[in-house]
Amino acid sequence: MDTNRILGELRAQRERIDQAISALEAVNSTGRRRGRPPRAAAIHRRRGRMSAAARRKLSRLLKQRWAEGKMKRKAA
Repeated sequence: MDTNRILGELRAQRERIDQAISALEAVNSTGRRRGRPPRAAAIHRRRGRMSAAARRKLSRLLKQRWAEGKMKRKAA
């Protein structure tokens, strides 16, 4: 094999790789990211706790709502 030909092919391949790297860096430098963010970057918000009084009130309101639904179904 001719070493000069091999060197020429390797240099051409290196030039294509450099162009591909430059193109990818240009795309990344726009600052816009597509898709879902990485898991570590996701912000997890902690939900507030419900007080005992609020639970009782919610329970009472839901029971009342369910009872009204039962009454409508029986009347129909």
